[in-house]
Amino acid sequence: MLNKVGRPTQPVAADNEANVTDTFTGNRALELETPLIFEQGVPGRVGVDLADPAPVRSRLGNVARDGAIGLPDLSEPQVLRHFVRLSRQNYSIDAGFYPLGSCTMKHNPRINEKVARLPGLGDLHPLQPVSTVQGALELIDSLAHWLKVITGMPAVAMSPAAGAHGELCGVMAIRAAHEANGETRLRILVPESAHGTNPATAALCGYKVDAVPARKDGRMDLDAFAAKLGPDVAGVMLTNPNTCGLFENDVKKIADMIHEVGGYFYCDGANLNAILGRVRPGDLGVDAMHINLHKTFSTPHGGGGPGAGPVVLSEALAPFAPVPYVVHGEAGFALQESREGLAAASFGRMKGFHGQMGMFIRALAYMQSHGADGLRQIAEDAVLNANYIRVGLNDKLHAPFDGICMHEALFDDTTLKGTGVTTLDLAKAMIDQGYHPMTMYFPLVVHGAMLIEPTESESRETLDQFIGAMRHLLERAQAGDVEYFQGAPYFAPRRRLDETGAARNPILRYMPPEAAEESPAS
Repeated sequence: MLNKVGRPTQPVAADNEANVTDTFTGNRALELETPLIFEQGVPGRVGVDLADPAPVRSRLGNVARDGAIGLPDLSEPQVLRHFVRLSRQNYSIDAGFYPLGSCTMKHNPRINEKVARLPGLGDLHPLQPVSTVQGALELIDSLAHWLKVITGMPAVAMSPAAGAHGELCGVMAIRAAHEANGETRLRILVPESAHGTNPATAALCGYKVDAVPARKDGRMDLDAFAAKLGPDVAGVMLTNPNTCGLFENDVKKIADMIHEVGGYFYCDGANLNAILGRVRPGDLGVDAMHINLHKTFSTPHGGGGPGAGPVVLSEALAPFAPVPYVVHGEAGFALQESREGLAAASFGRMKGFHGQMGMFIRALAYMQSHGADGLRQIAEDAVLNANYIRVGLNDKLHAPFDGICMHEALFDDTTLKGTGVTTLDLAKAMIDQGYHPMTMYFPLVVHGAMLIEPTESESRETLDQFIGAMRHLLERAQAGDVEYFQGAPYFAPRRRLDETGAARNPILRYMPPEAAEESPAS
């Protein structure tokens, strides 16, 4: 059935948790169901009345547009209400607990945002003369210094734009180092539980990815690793703590073993939040590690925009770092494109401009407001919170690996088997309980995986409420209420989607109804 705005109405739930969607309008409570913004447009409707612009000579020649660009004609209230309604349907860390594992969705202190918007910082332009951005360059230099202190590494490349970009930087430095020695190495070893970007980065750089299996305790199999070592191995890419939320206890042995065959140790720094102020990666034998500033040092996932992934480098890889980098001399701060005697060693630029200033500002503000003791407490509280959840759910969900976890608690679907309820069903039901689902089906080495990372931001009361909601759902699943789970969510702005159909037959652009009827692809 379609309502008046052409949207399918949502059926009423079978039990007492009845759906409150109106079957005529599609509205629910104070949430209006409205058409897409393109469907709301009425030709000739005016939002803002502006005078015709003065004639301007076009520099586009014969490629200048000579027709309308297809935007809808709307009033100002229509535009405002449309986007406000969309924002109310979004879930954010400001609205509630975000249990996504491996993502570090922590609270972003508002002082960071205020500092990032200060005059002189918030309006910087990358093409300004260097003489006008001395403060910005000093800030980058200061942040670089503290990243080296925190990690115990002698050098850092500030330009990578995110974690995956940082991985690319590290692996390119490894390749440049081998090439400088006249070597061509073919393989990079990657644990089976690695983030998907690790093997993708290695492959992009021309290496064959050789997977290393895990032991029964969730850590990399040292014997299997040793068997794969050889003179053609360029390096190993290891996440520590790993994606199962466990610290790789053999990390120094791994570093020594890869160095013995002339390879380099790349550490995925996505989980630095778990060891911040407690362990210095440089002391573990790491040669390169990216740091997700937008995760460990606040602004979850880049605040919806650019992230930042600086890469700390060992003494062996420092000469191959990308350019430019900040230098300080008698004339002040400058961006230098090459180092005397080492210009040929660098593999070049990673991007057009030097990093992401907004993330640099937020990260330094976060470091300075916490101090050394505060940064250490971040890791301690993050690990404490994860273990609190692990213990609070361990009689309802099965943890595939014994013992204390680090920053995230990992469960599998063992206790759901035989109930007819899947990990996906449980995640959908969590939405009706007011929670964004945890990370599902990752890492791939655990069947039906559920990865939960509370970070240090959450209070005990928040964790107790989350644990209580999860226990309620798990008890309901074990009581055999399969129909409820397979229909969830009931109270979200949208009911459960056909995810298989959406993946196999995606609609990637909006088409007006009349165009869609004429299109054979529709």
